Amino acid sequence: MNEAMAAIGGHRPKQVINALISSFYEADASIRWRAVEAAGAVVSGMAESDPESARVVVRRFMWMLNDESGGIGWGAPEAMGAAMARSPVMAEEYAGILCSYIDPEQNFLEHPGLQRGLLWGIGRLACSEPERIKSAVPHLLSFIASADAVHRGISAWALGNEGDHKNLGALKSLFSDDAEIEFFENWQVVQLRVKDLARRACFVISGEREKC
Repeated sequence: MNEAMAAIGGHRPKQVINALISSFYEADASIRWRAVEAAGAVVSGMAESDPESARVVVRRFMWMLNDESGGIGWGAPEAMGAAMARSPVMAEEYAGILCSYIDPEQNFLEHPGLQRGLLWGIGRLACSEPERIKSAVPHLLSFIASADAVHRGISAWALGNEGDHKNLGALKSLFSDDAEIEFFENWQVVQLRVKDLARRACFVISGEREKC
């Protein structure tokens, strides 16, 4: 990861971000996820040196999720979460918008695939800014009961990162969930069972394991 990020850092951020966004559509999951995390790092760096340029990129992610964009918006909510997890400035300005995409009364994303990415983005934000996702918690709990195993697993991970002991009961309801999902961690795409993510989340909440 460090070598890859160092290589990316050798290019102008405004140029490299376009290449990274194009990689959000790669069929190879490893390339796609690494591009998302790298985009978050690039936007975070821009937020320190050129905040307005960072805002332009985040607004571009938001446009990708707009029906009028004509696209699906793959990778956009994940990249938003990755950027905000690294940048308190971006988190302060855009966390509310990210969380609005999970709220049926606000800017709810109806596409199940985009919902998967959104749940990850919210969970990624909670890695460093758990208080920023408080408004999303009731909706994360709803996704715990989803028919989609990815929804269940990623929601569990996100709730663990948020850290509220009140959610332990909901997480424990997944302890018998043997469904296996694709999960990105430590710069690798791995296969994990939903119940393992739920158990991890409980360990994080109880302080027996570090988040993320």
